[in-house]
This record gives sequence, C-alpha cells and structure tokens, in this order.
Amino acid sequence: MPDNQEPNRIAKGYKQLITEAAAEVTTYSTADAVDRFGADDVTFVDVRDTSELVEHGEIPGAVHAPRGMLEFHIDPESPFFIDAFGADSEFVFVCAIGSRSILAAHRAKEMGLDRVANIEGGFNAWRAAGGSVEEPRPTM
Repeated sequence: MPDNQEPNRIAKGYKQLITEAAAEVTTYSTADAVDRFGADDVTFVDVRDTSELVEHGEIPGAVHAPRGMLEFHIDPESPFFIDAFGADSEFVFVCAIGSRSILAAHRAKEMGLDRVANIEGGFNAWRAAGGSVEEPRPTM
C-alpha cells in the first residue's frame, strides 16, 4: 500500500452490530430456550452452515435457513422462501455461539417478523444444557 493511502475503513464493526442487535432482540437464556422448545407458537431457526449441522447435529424440527440465504428464505416474493416464515410464530434463532443468530434475528425483525429471539450461547450452550439434539448423520 502506498504511504499516502489510508486502509479501507468500515463504518461499523461486527461487535457494534451485535451490540445494536442485542438492544432490539430478545435473548433467551439456554434454560428458557429449552423450556420454549416444543411450544406450538415457537419455531426454531438454525442459521448455521450445512456442514455445521452435519458435523455437530441440530435441534429437532428446527428450520434450516443458513445465514447467507436468510433474507431470501424470509421474503415471500423470493423463489427461496421457506413456508415456515409465513406462520404466526415466534422465531428463535440459533447458531453455534449466538453471534450470527442475533444478527439474523435482528435482520428478520427489520424485515417485519415481529416476534424474534436469540439463544444465549447458541447451539453449543443448548447441547451442554441438555437441549434435545438430533445427532449428526454419517456421511459417505
């Protein structure tokens, strides 16, 4: 880089984005999230990549909507829309440790889903707390 050129600067870093999202999104303790599991008006949404589900397992019945496609899965005008997002439900987002999922829940709220939440500590904390898990499927 030439001496007279400054490096690219971003307006907000991921930590600030997470802080802003946390101010607007409910975050359940792992115990509270485990208690909400199975309720008729709650839909768990796993935003981890497919490889993470294959390697670490998943919450039974959770909608898989990888973070990179989330907006397309939520928008009913998208060819990638997932019907579950059209339900009158609370959407509880989960990722590995809770960072991607809080950003995802915040984005879903921005898009118009009223009832969104995040799980503190993510899937790793869920598993450690004894939350229900479908174990990884063997791959060939």
